[in-house]
Amino acid sequence: MTQFRDLSRRRLLLGGAAVGAGVLLAGCTSNEATPTAAQTNAAASAGGNAEPGKKVVLGFSAPAADHGWIAAITNNAKAQAQAYSDVEFKTVEAGADAAAQRAALSTLVSQKPDVIVLLPHDGKELNAFGLEAMKAGIPVVNLDRAFPDPKAYRLQIKGDNYGMGVAAATYIIEQLKAKGVSNPVIGEIPGIDSLELTQERSKGFADTLAANGLKVANRRPAEFTADSGQQAATGLFQALPKIDAIWNHDDDQGIGVLAAVNQANRKEFFMVGGAGSKKAMQDIQADNTVLKATVTYSPSMASSAVSLARLIGQGKGMSDLVELQVPKEIVLASETITKENASNYLKLGF
Repeated sequence: MTQFRDLSRRRLLLGGAAVGAGVLLAGCTSNEATPTAAQTNAAASAGGNAEPGKKVVLGFSAPAADHGWIAAITNNAKAQAQAYSDVEFKTVEAGADAAAQRAALSTLVSQKPDVIVLLPHDGKELNAFGLEAMKAGIPVVNLDRAFPDPKAYRLQIKGDNYGMGVAAATYIIEQLKAKGVSNPVIGEIPGIDSLELTQERSKGFADTLAANGLKVANRRPAEFTADSGQQAATGLFQALPKIDAIWNHDDDQGIGVLAAVNQANRKEFFMVGGAGSKKAMQDIQADNTVLKATVTYSPSMASSAVSLARLIGQGKGMSDLVELQVPKEIVLASETITKENASNYLKLGF
């Protein structure tokens, strides 16, 4: 929701288009750092685990919140911690890159928190820190951007990037079949193309299309921002005079994609988004744009990470599992949000 939130590569890129996209950026929303009804209910419904117990000091670090999804990660984590009276929540600044984040985390380790919840700038670059903290006896909850070494974390919780591609392609295939479209022209607007998570998403998309005799006609990478989405979509429209369907990997950059749609007056296709922003869900509900669905990669995983870190710190397991401990890995399935079910997911939108 994920190495794609690399701050150094995600500044607003368009010159002349900046004004229009700047207005559109107001549509990005993020959760407030106070417990939502969903978070409070999740804490209350945990049975005996919800009862105040041993005090747990949780350390937390995530990249700066310059993006709707990453802002929601941090706010969800803070709000979930506030839902528990036995949790003390300590945050450290992540800095501008992996090196700066590691320096800040070293300071955090010296304070000896019970558990650290960490969304790293880059999972591979921060893997050594995870090993260091675990060796020091501090369990690490690796959030979203995966450490490659299982010894670097006590728990890894993340979304399913490959599954996002599968879900997006599956929806597109179903819709094209329902419309009776043969030999469809399919476009793709991924995020930062050099990142492993983007590659996984595109592979899931391509594999599922290929299994049905289809392929992507043109890909135009963006950078998970509205302005870059507008730029990528404009290039896609120039390359393809006719399009039947588009998968845009990220709902924040999708704001710019929709701006390009209106600017070029290209509305002959339908689009699937990615991540599950509140604005995207509202657009899907209103059914007045080309956006007809989005596949989830929800920042609610940060709330779950905090709840599970608390249980780890208290030496407890999950109330619905027989085992006496929290699992080692949790991968959250990517779900497809359409007009029919959007109201069920709005509370999780960012």
